[in-house]
Amino acid sequence: MSPTMAPARGTTLALLGVTLFVVTMAAGAVTAPDRGVAGPGASTPTPTPAGTDGPRTLVGVQGGWVTHGNIQLYADGREAWRETSADGYFEVTMLEDGTVLAAFANESSGDCGDLSVPCARTGFRHIDPDAPAGPEVVSEYSFPVGSITNSEVHAVDQVREDTYVFTDMDAERVVMVRNGSELWEWRASSFYDAPEDPTASDWLHINDVDHIGDERFLVSVRNANQILVVERGEGVVEVVNEDDGGSDSTCRQDGRLVDSDGDGDVRCGDPTVFREQHNPQWIGPGAVLVADSDNDRIVEVHRTADGDWEPAWVVNQAAGLGLNWPRDADRLPNGNTLITDSLNKRVVEVDRNGTAVWSVDTSGPSGPNIPYEADRLPYGEFAGRFAPPTAGNGSTPTPTPAGVTDLPTASGDGDGVGETGGEIPLLSLAVTGMRGTFAWIPLWFGELHLAVTVVSLVLVVGGGVDNLAQSGFFGRVRTRFGR
Repeated sequence: MSPTMAPARGTTLALLGVTLFVVTMAAGAVTAPDRGVAGPGASTPTPTPAGTDGPRTLVGVQGGWVTHGNIQLYADGREAWRETSADGYFEVTMLEDGTVLAAFANESSGDCGDLSVPCARTGFRHIDPDAPAGPEVVSEYSFPVGSITNSEVHAVDQVREDTYVFTDMDAERVVMVRNGSELWEWRASSFYDAPEDPTASDWLHINDVDHIGDERFLVSVRNANQILVVERGEGVVEVVNEDDGGSDSTCRQDGRLVDSDGDGDVRCGDPTVFREQHNPQWIGPGAVLVADSDNDRIVEVHRTADGDWEPAWVVNQAAGLGLNWPRDADRLPNGNTLITDSLNKRVVEVDRNGTAVWSVDTSGPSGPNIPYEADRLPYGEFAGRFAPPTAGNGSTPTPTPAGVTDLPTASGDGDGVGETGGEIPLLSLAVTGMRGTFAWIPLWFGELHLAVTVVSLVLVVGGGVDNLAQSGFFGRVRTRFGR
């Protein structure tokens, strides 16, 4: 080929960029594993109660970043009903009377109290799924917040028939209410160094509370990589993943935990045990199941003889697809674990070996449909047979579903414990943001694909600029404007 017929350098660069993008995306689509392991009618090892239409799974869907939220009930893998009146739903629980207790958030509200209008509003509500016109909200407890970002009520638990406990992420506290009035609160500032205004930043991100018996509560403090046992009248009586003295920088990034008392230390748990966790479940004496979100895995941690907590069982993939920001894991009575795999937009059940035995796809055309939490009915998420021991107060039995005496735990020999992490800073954050914003982003699109997209774009733009330069375009522009 003569030199005059050779492609221009810029054209070559642009073609290289387009080719690199197309080949990488095609390979990603072709090699992407199937999220599902079971469709409608498929069986699961989870016992199905007599007279029901197969496995029934209740899912709270955040939607995107508190947009297009909904609650879905799947029966035998098919959607049985959906409720969509909130911008975002989080923890959901079906109560004994058949109503659904749900934490929710709305991005815009005119009911703002002392705050300027519009504001956001968050709290919890009861939903009757069997109402004549379809699922409807029958009662609500909520309050205004200035912005919904990092201020949502993520969790609510029923303590007694008329009494509930919930997480107030805006003020970083746990609150008990009875008949709509505050009965008791635990403020995180009594245990952690607090900034001057806890509502001004995403300080601790308290995202879960479970009543585990005798008015003791399991509290997830996400930004501290810690889970607390808080007892009414006593405060914090146990810390799961206590400060190891070497992880403070992990918890102080992005202006989170602060050293307000000047002692050079903040309470920060070891991020290799779990990091930025969600929805822990107390499953037995000295055993907690954790959605280890930022490490992209589910981990069961056990209390050791010296009081430390160590991983005893880990799952980081299911059905050939690595978990991506899982935010809930429930141990089922037969030993299986139900996982809410948020950014893979699925709920999946695995057996003790980590093998997927059932799943459902929560994605849909209405938006990102990112699931937050799921319960297998009629079991739900309940505490193990005994609440944790505290000084001078022995183990206390806690209620469990009829016929269930305890929750199975791992052997504790550490089998299956894998590596944590694997994220690429900035790229991982960008991919997470894209998946929560755009429903059309494919699930196989990861850090590598984003990096290739950026490189391809640079090549195409660079090639175009080079072609313009070679054609004298920039010289003509300078001449025209007298430069």
